[in-house]
Amino acid sequence: MEFRITHRSKDCRARTGEIELPSGDFETPVFMPVGTKGSVKAVSPEDLGEAGVRIILANTYHLYLRPGHRIIGRLGGLHRFMNWSGPILTDSGGFQVYSLTPLRTISEKGVTFQSHIDGSRHFIGPEEAIDIQETLGADIIMAFDECVPYPSDYDYVRRSVELTTSWARRSLDRKRRSDQALFGIVQGGMYADLRETSARELVKMAFDGYALGGLSVGEDRATRLRVISETVDFLPQDKPVYLMGVGTPEDLIEAVILGVDMFDCVMPTRNARNGTLFTTTGKMSIRNATYAEDGRPVDENCDCYTCSNYSRAYLRHLFMAREILSYRLNTIHNLSYYSRLMADLRTAVQEDRLFEYCTKFYGLQEKGIG
Repeated sequence: MEFRITHRSKDCRARTGEIELPSGDFETPVFMPVGTKGSVKAVSPEDLGEAGVRIILANTYHLYLRPGHRIIGRLGGLHRFMNWSGPILTDSGGFQVYSLTPLRTISEKGVTFQSHIDGSRHFIGPEEAIDIQETLGADIIMAFDECVPYPSDYDYVRRSVELTTSWARRSLDRKRRSDQALFGIVQGGMYADLRETSARELVKMAFDGYALGGLSVGEDRATRLRVISETVDFLPQDKPVYLMGVGTPEDLIEAVILGVDMFDCVMPTRNARNGTLFTTTGKMSIRNATYAEDGRPVDENCDCYTCSNYSRAYLRHLFMAREILSYRLNTIHNLSYYSRLMADLRTAVQEDRLFEYCTKFYGLQEKGIG
């Protein structure tokens, strides 16, 4: 992997860059849609490309359980399996294991857990997580980590940071493939000193990039932004910074200002399936009766496939009738919105007018849906 910074903001820590990977290149800041089980829900790879998507995320835990990483490996790897030729990032499975609180046991070796599918017992440690991800064949893979719940007491989080640091070192030692980039994950809960400790220890190991994990787990926005700002201070400026699982448009903008380069979140796709669409002037609930006879596109400033061909009235009809096409058209629009948001942010950073852009963005959002 090669990461080049193309411009640094004169006013804040925002920057633009380019990442080169075996499966393709993309510009940063970038948003990655979540394809948990090897598919971004409701859309095809062709839809993703037309929506401006350049890299997607897939989930190690889910693909390990079903259909199984070895099957995917025998069939040529994840790119071929899902017919996506662009870059893929796989997470380590740590967050999903964290979510299985009643079904898992954590030790220094790793995590023993029960499958949420059939109750079968499994073990994943740092070595297993790397082996699985190498078999899947993603361009960027993640070190195994523990995501602590919020809130957690200081002593528990301190021990967790020690464990995550040990697991990161073992993940790095296990890695064999030279064509995959490996990112370390900074943990530490909401404690500034533990975040600093985690970041400093990971930087000593010289990962290809660094992720901020353990956020968007129930903390308020001000706390989250504080943790991001404090943590980025301790990360190398020549490596990409990835904020995991955080994804409102406002969150993305604020994190870009703080120096974050990469994002993933289920928000645009999940909201689409629930009938919530992102627009230049705010969020739209397409189920609202006011759109029943509205012949306008969702967003007059959007040229995506959905906005170019369908009215609000039709999209409302599809959603209320529970037609499957509703999921696809809504998802295409939301992903196009996120792609355009990131492109606009990149341009604003490059032209040193990021704060001017932010003022305009928030002004339009306050205006509301017309």
